[in-house]
Amino acid sequence: MMKTARLLGAAVAAAWACAAMAAPPVVVSADRMLDVLSGRMVEKPAIVVVDGRIRAVLAQGDPAIPAGAERIELPGRTLLPGLIDMHVHLSADARIEGSRYRDYTDSFWVAVGAGNARAMLEAGFTTVRNVGAFDYADVGLKQAIEGGYIPGPRIVPATYALGVTGGHCDITEGLPPSFAAVPLPSIADSPDGFRQLVRRVRKYGAEVIKLCVTGGVTSRTDAPGAQQMNFEEIRAAVDEAHRLGLKVAAHAHGTAGINDALRAGVDTIEHASLADADSFKLARAHGAWFSMDIYNDDYILAEGARNGMYEESLAKEREIGLKQRQTFRAAWQAGVKMVFGTDNGGVFPAGQNALQFAKMVEWGMPALEAIRAATRNAAQALGREGDVGAVEVGRYGDFVAVDGDPLADVRVLERPAAVIKGGVRVK
Repeated sequence: MMKTARLLGAAVAAAWACAAMAAPPVVVSADRMLDVLSGRMVEKPAIVVVDGRIRAVLAQGDPAIPAGAERIELPGRTLLPGLIDMHVHLSADARIEGSRYRDYTDSFWVAVGAGNARAMLEAGFTTVRNVGAFDYADVGLKQAIEGGYIPGPRIVPATYALGVTGGHCDITEGLPPSFAAVPLPSIADSPDGFRQLVRRVRKYGAEVIKLCVTGGVTSRTDAPGAQQMNFEEIRAAVDEAHRLGLKVAAHAHGTAGINDALRAGVDTIEHASLADADSFKLARAHGAWFSMDIYNDDYILAEGARNGMYEESLAKEREIGLKQRQTFRAAWQAGVKMVFGTDNGGVFPAGQNALQFAKMVEWGMPALEAIRAATRNAAQALGREGDVGAVEVGRYGDFVAVDGDPLADVRVLERPAAVIKGGVRVK
């Protein structure tokens, strides 16, 4: 036994020595850690990160902890995996609404995106899915973050949100006819047209496809519940995306649009405000996820008018906000799979993403499940369980640390004490 132990120790030491040649290991420790996969609190964890990924999940004092490792010690704190927001708009500012956005040149919004990216990262969101950006701004931000030019989360970009002429995602909606001469790289009106759009945005960096299936709140002239893409168009886009290995997010408030999107095989329903019992059945049958932004009603009704939001949009929010929250509770009770998505950046200020956790708990979801929606579930919905969403060997060394117990008071997530991305402390 002693000989076997010595050989094992030598093997571990040799492994650490090889790892050290690539990059010095980092050991992250805290008083406790929430294991989102098991739902258990782990006391006195020590997580070893090498080259940005978790190499070992150990207990403090374990002899396998590499000597000479860099230490990030978080005494008195609770560690969680880095959080994931599945619905953000980095290159937007909720304080510039309605016609005010026309006062700014195109490149301004990329600069806004850089600030928003930093704010979301420092708020504990180490991964975000950006579901709509003009001029491929989210791809540029992703490249700048990965190149070390600016701080920010890991970005899953959709580039443009794809929709129909005059629909929620047609940026010339509500403008004079002369603007129709401006070619839009995001608008189609046929199944073949949407196939072409999917191919185009993938060519320029899309890693997820966003479809605008129904009307919306911030668009001026449509009704949120009205279906805009027909079933054949949705199905063509979904089939093409899946053939290319991309998942599909469908902006859908209205019942008919939600149900057609689910029948067509979309992966996530964004907003899902007016989903009904049939929607829940379809979501369960197809394995789809709901991403429901149930916090932002508070911000829109409090600050929207001051920010310049159209009165038509405010009226729609007053009509649909409570209904969406009621649908959230009903969907959860019906067993629909849920992910955490906020519309942060575009509808309320960047970095306030975590305000939604308390709203999810208020409307019936246990704190653990709200946290799982932003970790384990989100990683599954992204198809990136090997990279993010849990503290597990092989995944990125992304963590957020908080004071207190998030299972007892989920609002502690609104005030992260430390944020670590790839083994590097960023806050």
